[in-house]
Amino acid sequence: MTDPLSSKFAALADPTRRAMLARLALGETTLSDLAKPFEMSIPAVAKHLAVLERAGLVKRGRRAQSRPASLQVTELAEMTNWIERCRVHWEGSFDRLANYLDAPEGGGSGNG
Repeated sequence: MTDPLSSKFAALADPTRRAMLARLALGETTLSDLAKPFEMSIPAVAKHLAVLERAGLVKRGRRAQSRPASLQVTELAEMTNWIERCRVHWEGSFDRLANYLDAPEGGGSGNG
């Protein structure tokens, strides 16, 4: 079983699914409306939507005879937080490397 964060990133690996999320960021929509800009069948769009739903990035509701889809913003926040922690780590590592290379006895001004 894949961890939830990996499932989310795997779902975003596909450009069609990223485009669907961009559309859902504008607001809740039905499957048929979501499918309009794509040159694919409704069942194909439904499969992409199912991947996003399993990853927790999209939620399907029930309203009369339609099942509108909506973006799960809190799930995207989890991904953003993970990316931010990685960014802070690497920026700190690069800053320490730059300080080391700039130091008089560091690698930056050595005999070369």
